[in-house]
This record gives sequence, C-alpha cells and structure tokens, in this order.
Amino acid sequence: MNRFANPFAPRRALPEKTRQIKVWVRELCKLDDAVVVSITELACRDDDCPDIETVIGIMRPGKKIETIRIHRSIAEVMREDVAGAVSDRNRALPD
Repeated sequence: MNRFANPFAPRRALPEKTRQIKVWVRELCKLDDAVVVSITELACRDDDCPDIETVIGIMRPGKKIETIRIHRSIAEVMREDVAGAVSDRNRALPD
C-alpha cells in the first residue's frame, strides 16, 4: 500500500458542495439556465494567496468567460464567501 499523499493528484470531488456553490452563484448573480457555471479547485501560485483556491467560471453564450476566485478550498467555501466575491466582481465591472 502506498502511503505517500501526492499533493498534485486530483482531489476527490465534492459533488454536493459543488452543487451548492453553483446554486449560490446563480442566485447571487441572477443567472438563467442558459449560463453555465463551473467550479474548480486549483493550486494557487500567487505569493499572497493560500495553496488552494476555488475558481468559479461563469460562461454566458457568446461572451467571454468571467472568473471569480475564492481563496479557500471547495469544502471551506461558505455562502458569505461567494456573496463577497460576487460583490467585489460587481464593483469592478464598468457601469
């Protein structure tokens, strides 16, 4: 039995938590069913962020993909984290 834990190996999916995050994103961004929302957990290489971050992709038909980054693992993301990230994103969008 191999007891070595590879930090770069794919993590077990957290399907229920991923579904919940998608629901929060759809509610907070007021997205319709034509918009695809993806949730990915990635290693963050920036000096000022933790080792793992959750990246939310919002894919509207015919538009550029929007990304929202939350500096937590998928398992740690709470509704408040998503709400804060969406609020920051909305402030950054041009009027």
